[in-house]
Amino acid sequence: MTTAPSPLRTFGSVLWRDTFVTGRELVPFLAQVIIQPFFTLFIFGKVLANLGYVGPDYAAILLPGIVALNGFLGALQNTTMPLIMDFSWTREIEDRLLAPIPIAWVAIEKMLFGALRGVVAAVLMIPIGFLILDGVHWPAAAWLPVLLIVVLGSLVGAAIGMTIGTSVQPRQINILFAVILVPLMFTGSTQFPWMGLESVRWFQVLCALNPLTYVSEAMRAELVPQVPHIPVWISLLVMLAACAGFGTLGIRGFLRRALD
Repeated sequence: MTTAPSPLRTFGSVLWRDTFVTGRELVPFLAQVIIQPFFTLFIFGKVLANLGYVGPDYAAILLPGIVALNGFLGALQNTTMPLIMDFSWTREIEDRLLAPIPIAWVAIEKMLFGALRGVVAAVLMIPIGFLILDGVHWPAAAWLPVLLIVVLGSLVGAAIGMTIGTSVQPRQINILFAVILVPLMFTGSTQFPWMGLESVRWFQVLCALNPLTYVSEAMRAELVPQVPHIPVWISLLVMLAACAGFGTLGIRGFLRRALD
């Protein structure tokens, strides 16, 4: 007598299938997560430094922020875009909903897969940053905390991506980057320390509303602690709250769209 697979095993199989598909789409994925941050590091950390427009220590401040950005944004995009397509054009989501697991688990799998891609995107930028930038070194003791921050930051990005992906209609995809993603990128304190914005108080407050700011600040707290930063415990608390809050909103939105 054949027994039906457990929901947990089915969940793992679905996640593994998505991961396997990533291997088949490796080149487009690498282009998506490397090109833009590569040029950001090259222009801001290398070219402007050689021209004397930024200080010699700026590269050490920039790289943690770009790694945080790549993990956060990679997870967000790889959760949002597939959802928009699945719920509109491809309707692949209907096959997932037929799997013998709760519908909410399908949403969680989508977020975990997006977060996994975000972690890979962030980790890829570390050796690239070391090759591009001069004089940047990370202490060995910081690697484990940094990895944990990258994972948490990617989960936050995936949770926000789930919320956006279940809220944005296909016809609104053209304005997604201009209205949502670009402001997230430039108010996330990835290119500057948040504490240094005291003279531009309104912008500092705006950046404080962006969860990405706390990912960037937590990274700098571990890697360049001499630079004034938000206390790590505050950054971690905000990231956990953002992950739980946006994750809940995203799952509710997913259930609403799936049951329509």
